[in-house]
Amino acid sequence: MKIKWNGHASFTITTSAGVKIITDPYEPGGFGGGIKYEPIPDQADIALVSHEHADHNYVQGLKGKPVVVRDSKEVKGIKFEAIPSFHDTSKGAERGRNNLFCFDADGIRVAHLGDLGHILDDVQIKKLGKVDVLLIPVGGFFTIDAKQSAELVRKINPRIVIPMHFKTDKVDFPIQPVDGFLNLFTKVKKLDKSEVEISKASLPASTEVWVLQFVS
Repeated sequence: MKIKWNGHASFTITTSAGVKIITDPYEPGGFGGGIKYEPIPDQADIALVSHEHADHNYVQGLKGKPVVVRDSKEVKGIKFEAIPSFHDTSKGAERGRNNLFCFDADGIRVAHLGDLGHILDDVQIKKLGKVDVLLIPVGGFFTIDAKQSAELVRKINPRIVIPMHFKTDKVDFPIQPVDGFLNLFTKVKKLDKSEVEISKASLPASTEVWVLQFVS
């Protein structure tokens, strides 16, 4: 499995069979120029949409003719489970609903938390199952912040954590950089590339945080 960070909350996940899953595609130039990430170049087979905000649901900008997954669904032999959550701490009253997605491919369980705005309860964590790779927002303001994200990581106990939805020079949102999150962990890898290849055999024995660089 290959995982590439496109920027913001969008990743291209390519299975060993060549199926390309793109999570939460953003609208380049959206929000009055607040989103400055480049258009996503990959041809998508499947697009996951956690919620209906333009920095997460711009499927019309994707290449190919992806099957769009907004709820639990099986596509190309991969079962995607959508777990309901909220974009805020007010049960969606401020920013609406948000779906967490988890799926298994190549013997690896991946969870993408979208724009999660609150700490998950025990029922939601149990539904996520034994997560190998956790894609989690850490920037705060619109989502859980660094401290909350770190608390959730310890509850879920994944093998690899890849942070997302944090401040870079490509986004003007009032969110925080990744460093506040990284400072809460001892096993951190800052990679100088946007894509990593992961196999079940290569998973670390205990939780590591891997920071990817977006494609510029």
